[in-house]
Amino acid sequence: MTDSREAIKIFAGAEIIHSAETVDLAVKHVATRITEKLENSNPLVLCVMTGGVPFAGALMMRLRFPLDFDYIHVTRYGQKTSGGELSWRSLPKTPVEGRTVLIVDDILDEGFTLESIIARLRELGAEACYTAVAVDKQNGKKKPLQADFVALPVPDRFVFGFGMDVSGKWRNLPAIYAVKED
Repeated sequence: MTDSREAIKIFAGAEIIHSAETVDLAVKHVATRITEKLENSNPLVLCVMTGGVPFAGALMMRLRFPLDFDYIHVTRYGQKTSGGELSWRSLPKTPVEGRTVLIVDDILDEGFTLESIIARLRELGAEACYTAVAVDKQNGKKKPLQADFVALPVPDRFVFGFGMDVSGKWRNLPAIYAVKED
C-alpha cells in the first residue's frame, strides 16, 4: 500500500485521460443503453468489488426500472499493478438461478476476471449475463470477451480514478488519470 505522500506525488505527475464531466456524460449514455436493453427483465445488478463501486453507484442512480442489487468480490490484482491468480472472496448472496444478471466493473483490461465471473454465474444458473464496464483498455490484446456496455475507452497505460486505484489509493477521484510514463 502506498503512503499518502507517495500517492500525492503520483497524482501530481499524472495525466488526465477523461474529465469528471466526460465520465458523467458517458455514464448517462451507458445507463440509457442499459435501460433500453434490460428495463423489462428485473435484472440482478452485481457490482464487482472493489473497483466497480463508483461506476455501479453512478449507474444505478440513472436506471429507472426495478432491479435487485448485490455484489461479487473477485480480484486478480489485489495491491499489485499486474494481474495474477484469481482470488474469489465473495459470491452474491442473492440467488442468480433463472435471473438476468448485469455485472458492473471498473475496467476491462485482459478480460479474464469478467470471463471467470460469467462462467461462475452460469454454473449457478444465471439465465443471461451482461457486462458493463467504466473503461475498456485499448491494449491491442485479444480478449476472451467484449463488454456489452462500455462507458469510455482508455489507452494502454496504468489508469486510476473512478474506482480504479494505484497502489490502493485514488479510487475516489471522479475523473480518470494515467500514471506518468517514465
